Amino acid sequence: MRFLLTDEQREFGRSLDALLGAADTPAVLRAWAAGDHGPGRALWGRLADAGVFALAVPEAYGGVGPLPVEATVACVELGRHAVPGPLAETLAAGVLLAGAGGPVAEEWLPGIASGTAMVSLTLEGSGPYASDADAADAVFTVTGDELRLAAGPGESSASADPARRLFRPEPGGAPVAKGPAIRAAARAAGDTAALATAALALGCGEELLRATVAYVKQRTQFGVPVGSFQAVKHRLADTLLGLEFARPLLYGAAVELAEGSPGAGAAVAAAKVTAGEAGYAAARTALQLHGAVGYTEELDLAWWLRRARPLRDAWGTPSVCRARVLAG
Repeated sequence: MRFLLTDEQREFGRSLDALLGAADTPAVLRAWAAGDHGPGRALWGRLADAGVFALAVPEAYGGVGPLPVEATVACVELGRHAVPGPLAETLAAGVLLAGAGGPVAEEWLPGIASGTAMVSLTLEGSGPYASDADAADAVFTVTGDELRLAAGPGESSASADPARRLFRPEPGGAPVAKGPAIRAAARAAGDTAALATAALALGCGEELLRATVAYVKQRTQFGVPVGSFQAVKHRLADTLLGLEFARPLLYGAAVELAEGSPGAGAAVAAAKVTAGEAGYAAARTALQLHGAVGYTEELDLAWWLRRARPLRDAWGTPSVCRARVLAG
């Protein structure tokens, strides 16, 4: 199995990093958290123009996918820059609707690929909440072998991340597809959502580590940078090891998913728990080494800090993922 990215995949990641680096995502995050989705939708369109959402949509519907490895590369960069919106859910919806086929796929998949349709969803066994359902153009729910289009976003629930709001979709809704194919498509969509969330968590952790290393180089104590203290170096090294250990698991799971391997689900679960825990550990390190300033609203880093734990738990908590790995 090849774990190294190709030159084209690396260049794709660098191009997204450059695009997002010029997008002022902290301002987009603040607007999104305040209920202003305009800047976020504009950024969403630019990501679609770069081909991000087409990676989960088959060519027959205007996409280029499914390409799990490239989608993982993209999500690492989206996590690094804390892009708001139902990113994992929209990518998973592309897989779900492609598996469902029929009129619902023809109606929604071209819009997902082009970025004109932002979608959230819930799957049976993956929790009752739909991320950012108030901003989505559609919310799909799967129960058993039935796919429904929810009547509305439903009731909002508190979230640790103010830029990642959670909603319980309104019950009922119009049935749009039914049958054994829905169960198989829902399993594939769940794996896609978990893999995308793992990549977002890894990117989030990498940015937290980068910002923390930069901070301890300039913060001084006893006349020297605090980054020169051995205890600080060890803490940062442990954080880096966690993130680097998660990376091959993440891309290995993407390769297995792309190849349709029977063990792809367990591989995705292993990547999810490892990347999620590594990202959350990076958040704890960042908070400790920044001190009280780390969680103030004025510091942009606070948005990454509040994102790490929800990403760890979304689409498979650590205990759920470990159980799936053990079950094979």
